[in-house]
Amino acid sequence: MATESEPRAHKAGAFDIRLIIALLVGVYGVILTVMGLGFTSDEEIAKAAGVNINLWAGIGMLAVSALFVIWAKVRPLVVPAEPGAGETAPAGE
Repeated sequence: MATESEPRAHKAGAFDIRLIIALLVGVYGVILTVMGLGFTSDEEIAKAAGVNINLWAGIGMLAVSALFVIWAKVRPLVVPAEPGAGETAPAGE
């Protein structure tokens, strides 16, 4: 006799929008950090009031990216297995 198991809720995983945002912000953060460390001239720093803005913006973006990843790992999104009893199906189904 075969028993049907109820569908279980699962985590969003790689489809969590927070991880996608973290990836995009992290890539730009790495690019800006590398540009700030290796490719910013003294003339460009002088234009920015003596601040290596590429470096600091890149570090800030990497920190924000890390916070998004931590947030997604600490509080994962749980996708319900099937619509709740109070929800209705879209028209035409």
